[in-house]
Amino acid sequence: MAAPLVAVPAYPRLAPDRVEGWHHGGLGVPLRYVDALHAAGAREAVFEPTPLDDAAADELLGRFDGLLLLGGGDLDPATYGQAPAATVYGVDAARDAAETALARAARRRGLPCLAICRGHQVVNVAAGGTLHQHITAAPGLGDHGRPGTRGGAALQSVAVTPGTRLAAALGTTAVVGSCHHHQAVDRVGDGLVVGARAADGVVEALEPADPAAPWLVSVQWHPEDTAADDDPAGRANAALFSAFVAEAAGYRRRQSE
Repeated sequence: MAAPLVAVPAYPRLAPDRVEGWHHGGLGVPLRYVDALHAAGAREAVFEPTPLDDAAADELLGRFDGLLLLGGGDLDPATYGQAPAATVYGVDAARDAAETALARAARRRGLPCLAICRGHQVVNVAAGGTLHQHITAAPGLGDHGRPGTRGGAALQSVAVTPGTRLAAALGTTAVVGSCHHHQAVDRVGDGLVVGARAADGVVEALEPADPAAPWLVSVQWHPEDTAADDDPAGRANAALFSAFVAEAAGYRRRQSE
């Protein structure tokens, strides 16, 4: 059977000449996500995240075996009922609309979904949850890195809840994650539970509360950053992609029966 095909909404459009010689702009996806999918045995289909209603999101995901939601700029706080703080950056209304619709559609369809950093926050907001708009340097919190900055990643020890899908995927209940985010989950969305926390209590993972629900794991850290490393943390983070791709392959088989 062919490799599972994973839907990957791209970052917002790149401005003209952001890439040398691309005078009309373009679309972008950081290669580490793609490399991690390839290493796990999947193929990616990258597309522009234009606004989608529920019907269009369902129709689009009907062509795929899994959904990968990536990192990036902040969700508009209006999507979770708040006014924006001065620290909010990189908001793109079209991306917000597309990804929240896709996150909801994946859950309706039972399509396996892995969501990372911003994607983790999208999953929470799509389920009715809220976010802390700025945790950087907040009292009592550790260093969660600096997004959008070269060398801005910080390594965090993450405690994974035993018995969760995340623990099964990683093969451990203690993992080191590469973090570079300034926002975090606040109120957890409907039907979701916390699957991991950092030592300071920041929510590092979510998954469905119902163990019989379709496969969904969202993580605040960046497993793609270290998935290629030949050390325990790297192998655990690579295993998360392998578990996701295995679920996508199973979904593909079931759809063909």
